[in-house]
Amino acid sequence: METYTIGQAARLLGVSVDTARRWADAERFPTRREGTRRMVDGPDLAAFCVEAAQESGEGDEAPYTSARNAFPGIVTAVKLGTVDAQVEIQAGPHRIVSLLTREAVEELGLEVGARATARVKSTSVFVDRA
Repeated sequence: METYTIGQAARLLGVSVDTARRWADAERFPTRREGTRRMVDGPDLAAFCVEAAQESGEGDEAPYTSARNAFPGIVTAVKLGTVDAQVEIQAGPHRIVSLLTREAVEELGLEVGARATARVKSTSVFVDRA
């Protein structure tokens, strides 16, 4: 069975190590000691990831879309061409790069520091302004 340190768990959850420790201290997911290290069993972490994702979606007004794989994050780079554009989003531990039209980037008001959600369906990425 795969096990993770608190630091590894934090990276997978897309939160700081301090937040992961607080969640473990609040018994939101079980940990155990191996020497001086706190460890999380893979199945326990997977179950918590699903639970945390469901909690984070509660109360959010999601746009009407058929794309189910959503990666909320922050725009870290925008490269505008004459017709096209490249947008990079950091969503937790994931760096997502999307190629779209310059017009779409301008209409969405995407710029470095803006919150955005990358939605993935098949091989296409749809970007929604948060």
